[in-house]
Amino acid sequence: MTKKEAINRIEFLRKALDEHNHNYYVLSNPTITDFEYDMLMMELDSLEKKYPEIDNSTSPTQRVGNDSNNNFIQVFHKFPMLSLGNTYNIDELKDFDTRIKKIIEQEFDYVTELKLDGTSISLTYKNGILVQGITRGDGVKGDDVTANVKTIRSIPLKLKGNDFPDEFEMRGEIVLPHKEFDRLSKERIANGETPFANPRNAASGSLKLINSAEVAKRNLDCYVYYMLGENLPTKSHFKNLEKAREWGFKVPEQIKKAKNINEVSKYIKFWDTERFNLAFDIDGIVIKVDDLDLQEELGLTAKSPRWAISYKFKAEQVETKLLSIDYQVGRTGAITPVANLEPVHIAGTTVKRASLHNADQIELLDIRVGDYVFIEKGGEIIPKVVAVNKEKRPENLPKVEYITHCPECKTRLVRDEGEAKHFCPNEYACPPQIIGKIEHFFSRKAMNIAGAEATVKMLVEAGLINNIADLYSLKRDDLLKLERFAEKSADNLLESIEKSKTVPYHRIIYSLGIRYVGETVAKIIAKHFKSIDDLMQANQEQLAEIDEIGDVIAKSIVSYFKDEKSISIINKLKEAGVKLYTEETNKPKSDKLKGLSIVISGSFEKYSRDELKKMIEDNGGKNQSSVSKKTDYLLAGNKIGPSKLEKAEKFGVKIISEDEFLEIIL
Repeated sequence: MTKKEAINRIEFLRKALDEHNHNYYVLSNPTITDFEYDMLMMELDSLEKKYPEIDNSTSPTQRVGNDSNNNFIQVFHKFPMLSLGNTYNIDELKDFDTRIKKIIEQEFDYVTELKLDGTSISLTYKNGILVQGITRGDGVKGDDVTANVKTIRSIPLKLKGNDFPDEFEMRGEIVLPHKEFDRLSKERIANGETPFANPRNAASGSLKLINSAEVAKRNLDCYVYYMLGENLPTKSHFKNLEKAREWGFKVPEQIKKAKNINEVSKYIKFWDTERFNLAFDIDGIVIKVDDLDLQEELGLTAKSPRWAISYKFKAEQVETKLLSIDYQVGRTGAITPVANLEPVHIAGTTVKRASLHNADQIELLDIRVGDYVFIEKGGEIIPKVVAVNKEKRPENLPKVEYITHCPECKTRLVRDEGEAKHFCPNEYACPPQIIGKIEHFFSRKAMNIAGAEATVKMLVEAGLINNIADLYSLKRDDLLKLERFAEKSADNLLESIEKSKTVPYHRIIYSLGIRYVGETVAKIIAKHFKSIDDLMQANQEQLAEIDEIGDVIAKSIVSYFKDEKSISIINKLKEAGVKLYTEETNKPKSDKLKGLSIVISGSFEKYSRDELKKMIEDNGGKNQSSVSKKTDYLLAGNKIGPSKLEKAEKFGVKIISEDEFLEIIL
């Protein structure tokens, strides 16, 4: 065979195998036998190895993976991967419907979809070619697992047709079908390995294997559920998914449109029973507003889109015996009672312990040691006790007396007014709080210091550290005296600690472990108080005035910075060189829009909406998702949302064009 003939044969085989992949994995309609398919694949692989210069990243042979290690790197999402708000009953779903109708005040359709129970993935395509696959991660950035997703045969490497955007993103869910889960579990048992707990864990773990050849053996599947980009085919979410199906994506056939919330309810009721006949696991139904312009108008909260919600099916419940109760101390001092149970199987796992939440919950359910209790997995993840079978209760079982002192340091517990939990106030001397705060400081979303839970515990028990600031005083010689610390591991830890001094300011605020200050709140605080000194001087009223802060969080922040030990830690962090301030480059470039709230709607010719939003923030303005009486400008592009236009006219909001906006800031 000449080289020219080989090239022609390679192109023919690639095209044929792509078609067979689509027929088998997407359409479930194979047209050749597995043996015939394998023969074609072997021939293509042999020819590509003989002519490596004809390499192509979209070749079907890429799906078998390779033996090299994938060092997953963190990649920022172009569009944040937000989580959905959850509801567990139809009344709450009706409330969701009512909230939407109050905002958009026009007819609209819903799209109802199965909530697949797997692991989320973001797939980026350029000119019809898959260029990147990113896990959800923390929603802002995730792991680049491109090599691994290429092994999943229901994910197209090259799209069909030619009417797709130049660049766009597909969101999907990677799942392990029941038959593959059963096959892998039997294999692991036969090999003396522990079987997977459930298909979801197996899918997530498989996607993070460092050897993509091993991933290929897992036979993962992928269904897509959302399209993102600047120039999408239509303004209908449903029609965009239909178009994605034409391009070669696997779109669940169960997706339906609904005219109203009653049709949504019927869909939910049907799948609440029929879900057990599916080839994969689902844990609920997702409901989305179909119109993309209306989605934009409804906007987002800090964590979730306002135009979508998930209805979670009632979790499986099982009965078992409560043997005893332990009390755990969290990093913030919160006390959580934990039930020790006779082992019981639920939702794919064996459960021996479950949360009892707090003293009120124990009293409300009248839970007693020796009772037979019902447990379920909240969101099918964390086991919890939900009820007591009092018919089985032995006579004279004593009531539970909730502890009055910390089980670790023996300090008397406190319970603030309005709080559900008891707390140990011995923040800087209670061992689990000390370790918990340092572990939180180490975590990836905080200071991202390389080290495991065992490392923190070892350092604390050796007396080398007693708080987060002590980390920056660690010496190499001290580390080398510890068991399991060789020169390389000591150097890696010290290097990681040194690198942490430059993490963004908002992550440092989060890493301090102030009660109620999570990632989102930390970002909000960092926008308003540009340094730790500014934050320390803020009073409760100033903090409470900030959107999404409120009195409880404000009180917690003020209380934290009143503590002399907290001040001492902050001062030590400063001395160590930790950047407890926002870099100058993050400050507004001008104050031309200072105090102004602006809503963006429509598509624009010169800049994307994200670029315009950044310009607003760079010039001191504030982006709003919906028009209100407090809105100063409606920045209007082409195909502006009619509801936003109507509200702007109703409230007398000034409507400006892209050019007029640019004149203001330039």
